Amino acid sequence: MLIAQISDPHLRPSGVLYQETADSNGDLIRAIDQLNRLAPQPDLVVLTGDVVDHGSPAEYAVARDILSRLKAPLLVIPGNHDERGAFRHAFQDHAYLPSEGPLHYVVTVGERRVIALDVTIPGEHHGLFDAAAEAWLEAALAAQPDWPTIIMMHQPPIMTGVPYLDEYRCLGADRLAACIARVPAVERLLCGHVHRLMQMRFGGTLLMTAPSTTTAIALQIDPAAEPASFIEPPGFLLHDWRDAHSLLTHYLPIGTFPGPFPFA
Repeated sequence: MLIAQISDPHLRPSGVLYQETADSNGDLIRAIDQLNRLAPQPDLVVLTGDVVDHGSPAEYAVARDILSRLKAPLLVIPGNHDERGAFRHAFQDHAYLPSEGPLHYVVTVGERRVIALDVTIPGEHHGLFDAAAEAWLEAALAAQPDWPTIIMMHQPPIMTGVPYLDEYRCLGADRLAACIARVPAVERLLCGHVHRLMQMRFGGTLLMTAPSTTTAIALQIDPAAEPASFIEPPGFLLHDWRDAHSLLTHYLPIGTFPGPFPFA
């Protein structure tokens, strides 16, 4: 089973640049074109939040148009730049999304499952795994405790060492780590938000963040560092779920590069 993870496209109304700098709409189109050329095709694409930048209906109209180009099925969760009501309306035909409350859900594929955890707080940039989210996740995990599982969420619950990212992390990390640690079948915790590839152990599993399909947030670990971004080669992740408990992750830069050459 192949699962492609894209994240943080920050789509804008047609003709408008992200942060008046980057063509985030065109960047996502190029990412989808590359995904559609993969052979074999992904069985599933997950989008880990910040689908749009300001949460406006015009942005979500662009999002639906661009995402409709995907050949593979799509799962989406909101990020801090999404507006939950407008997000729910825009993706109302995605039957897995709940009709009210946080946009938590479970999708099963055979005897494997993807659990989506909505830790966003309306009007805030940080996330929160609170007691209500804990109760929901515990019940979801307990339904099939032995099924290999991926959990996806937007804000990662870790300190990255980048000061302007850590301010907007998901709070409640100890609560979440303890919840996940009780279920060894959780194979990955997939996040977005930080516009970079990062990974570390968390709750007895591996936490990974995906790069953005548009700009990269600068990796600055000086405590006095000011927020900054670069237009670096964007990318996405490809998770190769080979068997129940063997999940290999690849990073793929988005773009056209010299090659292929007849050597390896």
